[in-house]
Amino acid sequence: MALSVNTNIGAMTALQYLSGTQASMAATQNAISTGYKVASAKDDGATYAIAQNMRGNVAAYSAVSDSLNRGMSAVDVAMSAGQSISDLLIQMKAKALASSDKSIDTASRVALNNDFTALRDQIQTIVDNASFNGFNLIKSGASDITALASADGTKKITVQHQDLSLTGIGLTATSNISVQSGATAMVGTIQTALTNVNKALASFSAGAKKYSIQLGFVSKLSDTLTSGIGNLVDANMAAESAKLTSLQTKQQLGVQALSIANSSPQVVLSLFQ
Repeated sequence: MALSVNTNIGAMTALQYLSGTQASMAATQNAISTGYKVASAKDDGATYAIAQNMRGNVAAYSAVSDSLNRGMSAVDVAMSAGQSISDLLIQMKAKALASSDKSIDTASRVALNNDFTALRDQIQTIVDNASFNGFNLIKSGASDITALASADGTKKITVQHQDLSLTGIGLTATSNISVQSGATAMVGTIQTALTNVNKALASFSAGAKKYSIQLGFVSKLSDTLTSGIGNLVDANMAAESAKLTSLQTKQQLGVQALSIANSSPQVVLSLFQ
């Protein structure tokens, strides 16, 4: 190879390899510091775009989960209230049956009626207070509750409201057992009301199961998407560590090669001594 003081091909070649090594080191160090092999569109535009779309879906499913949880909570409150109303009706039926007995005296019937009306009024109190986040599924004139079920918002799950107010279950604000004949009729009325409440509870239970099943599915799907994103963009830290060690060695060798190449023109001086 000819020696030249104007053009040092060896130094240029060594510098090219050293620059490439340093660029690879920068990418590896970035992967180690961020934990991502694809941290931005600059690293890999196609993979970054796919990951961003998947992140959008994960964020959407988070909103879906929140919606389902709110719906489930509203249904749970309604079910809890319905169960309490059912328990009260059982007690009211017992009071009415006792008051229908011709053998009891007036004082006893008055006492039974007082208990009955207190239980009756408690039903309406429960209905009025069975709200979650301002949503009441069991009051008179209530609306159905609808929760999101898909990331694009096109799928929804609806649970129908149930009127468990006094009039909704077949009673009135003046229902009483103050007289024996009225108490006898009230036994059947209470039984009908109890049947209505239990049907409403069954409906709420079915709706709650829909929310629960969808919530479980959304949670698993979100986890799967998150795992998929990681497979696309997360750095393999063990591999990156090994790669960094290799590149550091190459860098040192590149520096030495460049040093040797830069010293080559000095050999020309010996020819003139």
